[in-house]
Amino acid sequence: MAEKDIDLSGKVALVTGGSRGLGKDIALAMAEKGAKVVICGRKKENLDEAIEEFRKLGLDLMAQSANVGKSDHVKALFQAVNDRFGRLDILINNVGTNILTPSVVEADEGLWDKILETNLKSAFLVSSYAAKLMKEAGGGKIVNISSIAARKASKGMGIYCVAKAGVEMLTRVLAVELAPEHINVNAVAPGMIRTRFSQPLWSNEGLLKEILRTIPMGRIAETGDVVGAVLFLASGLSDFITGQVITVDGGSMA
Repeated sequence: MAEKDIDLSGKVALVTGGSRGLGKDIALAMAEKGAKVVICGRKKENLDEAIEEFRKLGLDLMAQSANVGKSDHVKALFQAVNDRFGRLDILINNVGTNILTPSVVEADEGLWDKILETNLKSAFLVSSYAAKLMKEAGGGKIVNISSIAARKASKGMGIYCVAKAGVEMLTRVLAVELAPEHINVNAVAPGMIRTRFSQPLWSNEGLLKEILRTIPMGRIAETGDVVGAVLFLASGLSDFITGQVITVDGGSMA
């Protein structure tokens, strides 16, 4: 079989939480592969900074302020995408948050709701709207950003673990439901990534040493390690793959 390249030319892609960190690097990589990219985030200043950075690289992206855990925000986001492009081919459900908690049973209801809304409800809402546009376009790709925390309980991260486990089951359920519509739904589950999100962990020398002991490859992930897996699942190279989770963790879950 002839070798294929990742080519997203003519595709319209939405990256939630795309103004910084992993989301921004995913958006940049997709734009470089030819996609018309939309990023969204809660803070307009972060979006403005990202757009300016992309423009300096000769890339023109669309940015929309939105809290994707809120249905009215998601509705407005997709109206803007539809008005601009009239279609959607790729969705990357990247937005997420983790607030350290001493124990799930000691956490208050508000904290539970916040973490579940940001990590799980957002993926449900955005995927629901995305599926409608993808059906009209004849198919599409949804890629959810999960975490190895979905399969490995960690102290201080209990609610986040529950939320990401939900993301992985949502991935499988949507894969089955949307397969007849030619919509592939998969996920990428990284271990720790060197981003601002996880800086309190990897910047602590003692804690980092303990983490590295659990990773056979001897280092934590860089964003580029994860971007490659996302691009694969968003491209034609993965047309017969759905309902799967690619783990990007340097072997820690092996």
